[in-house]
Amino acid sequence: MIQTIAFYLFATLVIASAALTIVARNPVHSVLWLILSFFNAAGLMVLVGAEFIAMLLVIVYVGAVAVLFLFVVMMLDIDFAELRAGYAQYLPFGVLLVLVLSAEMIFAVSAWSAGGIALSASVAPVPEGVPNIEALGTLIYTRYLFIFEGAGLVLLVAMIGAIVLTHRTRSGTRPQNVSQQVKRRPQDAVRKIDQPVGQGMDL
Repeated sequence: MIQTIAFYLFATLVIASAALTIVARNPVHSVLWLILSFFNAAGLMVLVGAEFIAMLLVIVYVGAVAVLFLFVVMMLDIDFAELRAGYAQYLPFGVLLVLVLSAEMIFAVSAWSAGGIALSASVAPVPEGVPNIEALGTLIYTRYLFIFEGAGLVLLVAMIGAIVLTHRTRSGTRPQNVSQQVKRRPQDAVRKIDQPVGQGMDL
């Protein structure tokens, strides 16, 4: 019974936090909702016995949220003074989020200790003595190899898009002109001269 309740709780929070990540106007709020979505997805993975994927969600994805926030700061014009001024306003929301995540982790561990969710008969059972990581790797690189490669291509396109957005043309900047630097002659370079006092400059 507790496993079913935990599943519906985590699934509902995953969908709700993912939707709030998209519709939130403040990038800081979007990052917080995304963290909540990852934690709930990790809870779902714990319920089905995929502890390795759950740890990957927490360690890799939640850890990469800081990099995501860095990209947001790079691509958007954010007033840092306004963000610092709202620290006291966001503190109760952050504390509430921490309490909710802590309660969900305790609830997920309790549901997993109770036996996890019973899988259907169509799911291939994992042989006894095979680690979770080994079973996952065998499944990914055999049955789902092409899907795995397709996901890698999607991530490559996303990375190229982030690079293109970051290197867009900005006004008021002085870009590097490689051809002009190559064509520069030694006599055009700046010379450092120990000029005697009382004499003019020889140009």
